[in-house]
Amino acid sequence: MQASGAAQPVAVSVAVLGAGVIGLCTALQAQRQGYRVTLIDRDAPGQGASFGNAGYLATELIDPLASGKTLRGALAMLLDPHGPLALPLGYLHRSLPWLVRFVAAARPAQVERSRDGLLALNRAALPAWRRCLADIGASEQLCNSGYLLVWESAQHLEQAKAHARYLQQWGVRSELVDATRVAQLEPALAGTVNHALYFPEACQVREPYQLCRRLFAAFEARGGQFVQQAVESVSADAQQVRLKTSDAVLPFDRAVICTGAWSKTLLQGTGLEVPLEAERGYHLSMDSAAVSLNRPIGSAERRFVISPLDSGLRAVGFTELGGLHLQPIARRFKTLRRHSSALLPALGDPALNCREWMGHRPTLPDSLPVIDRHPQHARLLFAFGNQHLGLTQAAISAELVVDLMSGATPAIDPQPYRVERF
Repeated sequence: MQASGAAQPVAVSVAVLGAGVIGLCTALQAQRQGYRVTLIDRDAPGQGASFGNAGYLATELIDPLASGKTLRGALAMLLDPHGPLALPLGYLHRSLPWLVRFVAAARPAQVERSRDGLLALNRAALPAWRRCLADIGASEQLCNSGYLLVWESAQHLEQAKAHARYLQQWGVRSELVDATRVAQLEPALAGTVNHALYFPEACQVREPYQLCRRLFAAFEARGGQFVQQAVESVSADAQQVRLKTSDAVLPFDRAVICTGAWSKTLLQGTGLEVPLEAERGYHLSMDSAAVSLNRPIGSAERRFVISPLDSGLRAVGFTELGGLHLQPIARRFKTLRRHSSALLPALGDPALNCREWMGHRPTLPDSLPVIDRHPQHARLLFAFGNQHLGLTQAAISAELVVDLMSGATPAIDPQPYRVERF
């Protein structure tokens, strides 16, 4: 026992760069392990891509974006003015190197590796979220909502059956339901829906931004510090990690980069090159008084998701490789409005209040995140690049990267997520 009055050991200082949902989960997890944590972001917590997602934990999305199926359908999606894929001409020359890597990632062996990596994270995602939220007394933020993936064309019935069989072999349970059952589950849906897959075990969060606020409040209540500054560069040696801002150079014992689509530049300053692209996603948030949904709805044909949140209905869609600086493209919002009103006719009212938003998903060609430590600087770690699954995988990514930082054996093999795999 330590003698009374003796000096207490000073906790190891950790900087978590990025106050999105992954950074917030990482900061809390580091606190749980006894670290003294400072969270750093140029924006207020929860204001980036974490703000605009659909709130749905998409654990059934176990296939990478890069696949033979995607490549075969890419031209049709690009030519469709209301399709889910866009390559703005003003950014095409910049995205070409990434697209070459994306095509290479569609090779069958790589698709299998990517699927295995996604499957491991997604299987662990819900238990990790439940641990995180129970620890901070916020379990009510996670709802057992179920999820409905719908088809409007009867010609796609076999497609739905095949998809259910495929997911079943990986332990993802779904039920094929007909139009009558769909109408019972979601009375507000248009009568054009012919069939659907119902995922009874699926979950969503009540409101993504409110979730981030709860995480941040718990972080501050446990003594965490928040610094609202942009980090311009990162350097590390055997003794410490230094973060350069416009005002100062901040030293820490450890640092974790969780800066999403902005991570690429910071890594370049440490001698690492990752093929990270900013994939732009759009959303519409609509007042829900006109229509009520019981759970998130995905359209297999229209390729978008609409979810009931505390703030209203939110329609989310698009894979648009447009970088960090292009302005939002107005017709994307019109397409979301078109798809939303097709599935939910009450949303066709032109007087309906709609709030528009565009954000940046951090996407790597193989659809796997980076969860790793720097190969030369063990004090510097990374957790970013979760593409469409940032909310889904946030809590488990945090557990894994903090295990790596503390020297514990991660519950999931981190090999698929190493930073030097490219």
